[in-house]
This record gives sequence, structure tokens and C-alpha cells, in this order.
Amino acid sequence: MIGRIAAVAALTCSVALPASACVARLDGARSIDAARHTLAFRTDPAKVTVGKPFAVEVAVCPKDPALAIDGLGVDAHMPAHRHGMNYRPGIKPLGAPGRFRADGLMFHMPGHWELLFDVRDARGSERIRAEVRL
Repeated sequence: MIGRIAAVAALTCSVALPASACVARLDGARSIDAARHTLAFRTDPAKVTVGKPFAVEVAVCPKDPALAIDGLGVDAHMPAHRHGMNYRPGIKPLGAPGRFRADGLMFHMPGHWELLFDVRDARGSERIRAEVRL
């Protein structure tokens, strides 16, 4: 009887615990710890090639668990050349909070690029940058 009560108590405690915090994790992804958000991203295909379209899958979490991610913008530019991509990606949510996919990106020349992620929440937007060299 004591074993059964302990098992019921353990089950009750595990159900009563608050939900775990958001985790910005993707298999094979790069992670960036920014001021207000943690972001993980991976490209599809994993190896980006000049002149070939690619996609970016993103998982992003606010550091303040009371905030929700309202949206995500994705772009890229070459800082040394002061220009961006010739294409505008389409971004769609993937169903889970903070999960997105951007399709239709293409780096049209080799060199130093920056992927730009604009994460929006109730406090505004935070730009997160990731360097990419081709």
C-alpha cells in the first residue's frame, strides 16, 4: 500500500510541475545567445553553395518566459559589399512556438555574408546576426 501511495504521489507531483522553459535546439544547428533571445538555426541543405537556393530552419526562445515570439524576419547581406540578397525569402511558422522555416534564400556570390534574424515579441524586435563564409 505504501508503495502504491508513493507512486500516486510521484505521478501527481510530476503532473503538477510547471511546463519546462522553451529550448532553442535543433539537431545539427548553430546556436546564438543574444541579449533577449536564444536562437538556433540550420540550413537545408547543410552545405550552402553559391547560386543554389537554400532554406533555414529556426528555433527561437525568449529569455523572459512571460514573452511569446510574435514573428521572425530572415534576410542576409554582405557587409563589405553593402548589398543583400537578390531574393526575398518566404517565412512560415512550423506549428510549435518559436519554430520557423525560411525558404528561397540564395547567396549569389562567394564571400562573407551575414544571416539576419529579426525576432519580434511584445518588447519589439531584436536583430541577431550569424556569419556565413562561402
